[in-house]
Amino acid sequence: MSDVGKVQPDLSGMHHTGLHVRDIERSIAFYRDLIGLELLARRESRADYVADIVGYPGAVLQMAWLRHPSGGPILELLQYVEPAGRPVDTATPNPGTAHVCFGVPDIQATFERLRAAGVTFKSDGPVAITHGVNQGGYGIYFTDPDGITLELLQPRPES
Repeated sequence: MSDVGKVQPDLSGMHHTGLHVRDIERSIAFYRDLIGLELLARRESRADYVADIVGYPGAVLQMAWLRHPSGGPILELLQYVEPAGRPVDTATPNPGTAHVCFGVPDIQATFERLRAAGVTFKSDGPVAITHGVNQGGYGIYFTDPDGITLELLQPRPES
């Protein structure tokens, strides 16, 4: 097979996923205290290079970085102070929206704990996955305080 026309990846891997939030304190509490991520660092940025990266001269951002205690990719939370953002329609079928999936060993227990804490779910309970690569597992969508869709996935049992 010829390599002509194949793009050779310049990427070295996934570093982080960024979520834009309305209230950094509320979001840190949600992802740290309810989801169980560790807060690695946080800061306010008024740096010109950040404004250049995001494309808004004079941008002021509140930023926080969290990660699962065992490691893995970083979840970056960003609150735009200047320019102030406005909420968007985060409904899952809308192009431009996304979701973050968290693996769990016991989806029912995690669902019950989060539901008791007032988290909003998109179904009445974990759903059995009946087709595809995750067949035999369970999944459920829920939302964070800004309406950003998140997912819990309990993988299928290993054979």
